[in-house]
Amino acid sequence: MNSIYNDFFKTEVNSNNTKEIDELYIEETSKTLLKKMIQFMENYCKGTEKNKIAFRISLETDSKKTIEEIASIIKQASNTYQYGEKQITYLSFYQIENIDKIDFNTILLIKDLEAFKEYEQEKKNKLIHLLKEKIENRKIVLITGTKEELQDFFFHDQELEKLFAFKIIGENPTIQEMYNNITTQLDLEDSQKRELLNYIEKTYQNKDADTYLSQIIEYITFYKKIPELEKTKSTKEVFQELNELVGLNKIKQTLNELVDLITFKSKTGLKINNINLHMVFLGNPGTGKTTVARMICNILFDLKYIKENKLIEVSAKDLVGEYVGQTGPKTMAVIEKAMGGVLFIDEAYALKDDGKNSYNGEAIATLIKAMEDYRDQLVVIFAGYTKEMQAFLNSNSGIVSRIGYTLEFEDYTTEELKQIFINMTKKAGFIIDKEVLEQLKILINENKNTKNFGNARFIRNIYEKTILKHATNTKNTKNKNTLKTITKEDIRV
Repeated sequence: MNSIYNDFFKTEVNSNNTKEIDELYIEETSKTLLKKMIQFMENYCKGTEKNKIAFRISLETDSKKTIEEIASIIKQASNTYQYGEKQITYLSFYQIENIDKIDFNTILLIKDLEAFKEYEQEKKNKLIHLLKEKIENRKIVLITGTKEELQDFFFHDQELEKLFAFKIIGENPTIQEMYNNITTQLDLEDSQKRELLNYIEKTYQNKDADTYLSQIIEYITFYKKIPELEKTKSTKEVFQELNELVGLNKIKQTLNELVDLITFKSKTGLKINNINLHMVFLGNPGTGKTTVARMICNILFDLKYIKENKLIEVSAKDLVGEYVGQTGPKTMAVIEKAMGGVLFIDEAYALKDDGKNSYNGEAIATLIKAMEDYRDQLVVIFAGYTKEMQAFLNSNSGIVSRIGYTLEFEDYTTEELKQIFINMTKKAGFIIDKEVLEQLKILINENKNTKNFGNARFIRNIYEKTILKHATNTKNTKNKNTLKTITKEDIRV
């Protein structure tokens, strides 16, 4: 809360009607602040407060329920004590075209800040200018978003940030509170309640509380059982899956050697230097980089090298800010989210510091420091197209010196791509005519040397189009063998 308003909140809260605020999922200091705001409105209505101040509130939460509850409390108080506007106007940055037509005589609630980031700078400037006009004459305004979204938004105009003198910070329910929320809405047996509590303890961390709650309730209501915990695969099971993948022979060999080294160190207890597992993946689209990253994450967790089986996937835009001072905290927030697991940075060459964008350099510097400081708590994988990634690595010795493994994902051969198609169709239960593979070979060779050829993604696309065409071609057929057989006519795309 801005210090200029401190004098307005020396009065103790006298109202007995504070239970609704006490039950909100916000910090205790935020509950106190909200109570004092309501008390101030009441005092103004009674005439014991002479100055009418504007309540412009920054509401830091992604819980739609919490936002609605706070908006409702403020609206009710404003009506009861005749303090300000009586209705609420919702301003979403996904539907911003009518901003200049918004009614001045309403409480304004600004939401969906993530959409603001996608606009061009000229449009952002115009929107902020209009927003200031809309805020200026209102008694009550709320702006909602996550901490990061609010920081990003206010970086565009710090004068605008100063207008929002009051801050309410949300909290997620605890595990026990989440359990209570679910069990009060569902009729569960004692054994199911124990199962549910175990499930929540294992899965609730770092989740969006509203979505998590609704998904569990929907699942239990529909399936009449508690969701099962996802089983962590053993290293042996992961390698069975890896070996079933077409190609990737060098990758498979490298991962086998890596597992042998980690296992050897664990078995012997020898004082071998800590293994450097930060990696670079080089390869074109559709060569299996993300798939292998997920497998590595599972393997490292099974071998107890990382604490959590989590892979955080990001790109350069998730790390780099738009203004001075924004990039470091933004990159660090991603690192903290990935701590204990694997951070996978796709298209990492976009972080190349070409001397024109100092923000890229700041992101890289933050990553390099984290890779060194937290090498026992975090594995970082940089991934991208081979040519672009080589240029990126050549420009940054700091990254190169901290990379333990470089894995090259080669383009699939025509025969390997054909085999991927065969595996997809067989897995779905289809039979393939020989002519299909000849037609597929023609399609592959026609596209294989084009720019940004998608490798396995290309085959996935061909497969999906083939099944759609097959469905059309057999719509008047009842013969099961015909329905299950993919023919040359199905693959003409």
